[in-house]
Amino acid sequence: MNDGVNGVALAVFIFFFVLVTVMGFLAARWRKAANEHTLDEWGLGGRSFGTWVTWFLLGGDLYTAYTFVAVPAAIYAAGAAGFFAVPYTILVYPLIFTFLPRLWSVSHKHGYVTTSDFVRGRFGSKGLSLAVAVTGILATMPYIALQLVGIQAVLDVMGVGGGENTNWFIKDLPLLLAFGVLAAYTYSSGLRAPALIAFVKDTLIYIVIAVAIIYIPIKLGGFDEIFASAQEAHSETNPATGAPRGALVPGEAGQWTYATLALGSALALFMYPHSITATLSSRSREVIRRNTTILPLYSLMLGLLALLGFMAIAAGVKVQNGQLAIPQLFENMFPDWFAGVAFAAIGIGALVPAAIMSIAAANLFTRNIYKDFIKPDATPKQETAVSKIVSLLVKVGALVFVLTMDKTVAINFQLLGGIWILQTFPALVGGLFTRWFHRWALIGGWAVGMIYGTVAAYGVASPTQKHFGGSAKEIPGIGEIGYIGLTAFVINVLVTVVLTFVMRAVKAPDGVDETEPRDYTADAGDPGVQVELPPATADSKH
Repeated sequence: MNDGVNGVALAVFIFFFVLVTVMGFLAARWRKAANEHTLDEWGLGGRSFGTWVTWFLLGGDLYTAYTFVAVPAAIYAAGAAGFFAVPYTILVYPLIFTFLPRLWSVSHKHGYVTTSDFVRGRFGSKGLSLAVAVTGILATMPYIALQLVGIQAVLDVMGVGGGENTNWFIKDLPLLLAFGVLAAYTYSSGLRAPALIAFVKDTLIYIVIAVAIIYIPIKLGGFDEIFASAQEAHSETNPATGAPRGALVPGEAGQWTYATLALGSALALFMYPHSITATLSSRSREVIRRNTTILPLYSLMLGLLALLGFMAIAAGVKVQNGQLAIPQLFENMFPDWFAGVAFAAIGIGALVPAAIMSIAAANLFTRNIYKDFIKPDATPKQETAVSKIVSLLVKVGALVFVLTMDKTVAINFQLLGGIWILQTFPALVGGLFTRWFHRWALIGGWAVGMIYGTVAAYGVASPTQKHFGGSAKEIPGIGEIGYIGLTAFVINVLVTVVLTFVMRAVKAPDGVDETEPRDYTADAGDPGVQVELPPATADSKH
């Protein structure tokens, strides 16, 4: 670990940070709208982004600083089990090809800004909409916090902020400044800011990965040497568990965990509000379809990125906190100036998704809590003002979470968030294809899935944590260890189906569906297709 400040790397880092800060504020003038005081403009970029902007935005949204740090860190700590992120990003694209275009079409037709807007319109249930909104906000908060963890890892390795005994304010000042700037340009420019910055972020990441995958193996003696070192390291006994540290190939006992975690994560990824926000910012249905075919390029990058974990082992990187392994690898292996480029890629890789996530959470609060339950007659201008303020509060909450709690707590809450967000799948994806599910049954299934998932995760211990120590547990009735989120999802669906039969049998009142079959295949250029604003927002024309 570098005891002093790496001045060259820090200078390069600051250069790129200043560059994206300027871009963030200038983004307010990019594709400037006639009326910027609407959530369509501030929160969705005017629904105007084409294929490449959407591709960079979704890539910047899904492949975060935490991905950059955590995926290879998992390989560094446990071996091939950490590769689950690669197959799940491959699984997700055929899945979203089937339903994202339908969601875009119906959202464009009816002016939906959030998934909860669609659920309310489809099932005529504010209660179900509220459940989806609250779940989305809860799942997003620790995800934002983890972006801070990524930036902190970079700052620690560069030696910025002093050592552990440094005054907390001085130590965390660089982080406070970074997120203060992030908050300012997100407030000013909305979704346009991360959309513009994503070009820089993704370009830097591709350059860093391309160089790392060639340059580092050459310095370490080739991939044969890298894998041999990893094999030797992972075969060593972990004192905390008494078992081998990891494996280059997952053992038979871990195969159910690996498969269910990959499948469950794939189902959950596009349930997150920030994924949907980036999707709805596209200007046409065809843009979404194209992106589901070219986004797998990021999966290729992710597979190469994961190999850095093995390289860190071969390079002799020794860190107590696994999240520091890859930044420390860059520090050790790259010239100072290129280490600065790599650190900038990670740092900017935190700013883009954090901005989108805070906007998405703010939109959920504004549309599905504030407007639905507090001020139904809110004007578009008032909605936008509230969303801007809430986006700031969300960032502050994430910052406080990271600065006051142990980093492993943030990680475990993000794992819990994945379990939670998966429970919205039946209402969202099911609703895009059928209205057979009863709204009350969906609420019942959601509640049972949330309770089971939370209680099961609470009971998982790890060598360092008594509760919430992981996301895998024995699957009831099967006896294999599997992903808790997927088990909770199956229980959720079963309860929803059974309760739907019951509700249909007793003729429980169904909500009003404001959508029509043709809404799900409509495109922006279709005759007669235009965004319909709810009655309360009609004054946006004035």
